[in-house]
Amino acid sequence: MKYIKAAIPSGTELVVPEGEYFSRFECTYSSIKRHAVDADVFLGWTIPEGIPEISKNLKMLSYFHSGVDDLGEIGFLAHAKKCGIKIANVRGANAIAIAEQTMMFVLALAKQTVARNEASRERLRSFPLFAEETRSAMLSGQTIGVIGVGKIGSHIAKCAKGFDMRVLGVRRNKDRHDEYVDSMHGMDELHSVLAQCDYVVLAAPHTSQTFQFLGEAELAVMKSSAFLVNCARGALIEEQSLHKALTTGRLRGYAADVWPYYAWPRSFPAQMEPRLQLHRLPNVIGSHGEAHNADGLLERYIEFGLENVLEFINGTPLSREVSLDLGY
Repeated sequence: MKYIKAAIPSGTELVVPEGEYFSRFECTYSSIKRHAVDADVFLGWTIPEGIPEISKNLKMLSYFHSGVDDLGEIGFLAHAKKCGIKIANVRGANAIAIAEQTMMFVLALAKQTVARNEASRERLRSFPLFAEETRSAMLSGQTIGVIGVGKIGSHIAKCAKGFDMRVLGVRRNKDRHDEYVDSMHGMDELHSVLAQCDYVVLAAPHTSQTFQFLGEAELAVMKSSAFLVNCARGALIEEQSLHKALTTGRLRGYAADVWPYYAWPRSFPAQMEPRLQLHRLPNVIGSHGEAHNADGLLERYIEFGLENVLEFINGTPLSREVSLDLGY
């Protein structure tokens, strides 16, 4: 709080939710309704349902997340577009942490880290040596596809080049060059890219266009020896097809920081874990949304969020403004 007060211009009234709540993600309608009515700017992690409708003076939201798909779920993106409210996120704040976690997953899958740790505990050795099912995969000289080359995807590409990997990128605008990507492609070339990859990383935002865009057809064109890593959103993958690929040998392994999220009313029953128990398969590893839980990240979120607010107050273009049409 002291850091925020010191950063904002003098004369700016700073108010916070009233009462007690479990976490910074869980403030309630009743805790902020008195202040929300007059607020010009929101700064934080969450917006309770019903608050946008009473916030008649609201002009800008500085959102402490990289993704804004949950704002779409509660209808705030449409509300902001209708009312002329600007939204800025903190994209890039967690890019290095997520990229490091992603490369950890790539290495853990390739080197069979979990299985070998368990074998080591039991003092077991791989036998026969160099058998296909026991030897490690390599990164050097292999091809990695990064689907979604934004801030996070670019850092992943940079890390991959450090392992002498060939990097293929897929993004909405393939004409936007990235210095760490050997070849950039559009979404219409997705199948061609997937067929070439030994490793595929999903780093795309969750929008109506990317919802479950990776399904049976996409998994079918991938190499059976390939590994898939999801550091973005669980909703990018169709779970039933992924489960089938992992249990039939169609796909070698899968790692995820995110699991499918089945929310009411789109799904029933509502749940925040894989319906088909993906996380329990022997060729799957995960971190349950902990990739961003790293040194310095909280401070970086606040720093980026405040930069958004200061840009807005000073009337300068928002460097991290969210496109309300694209949803990211």
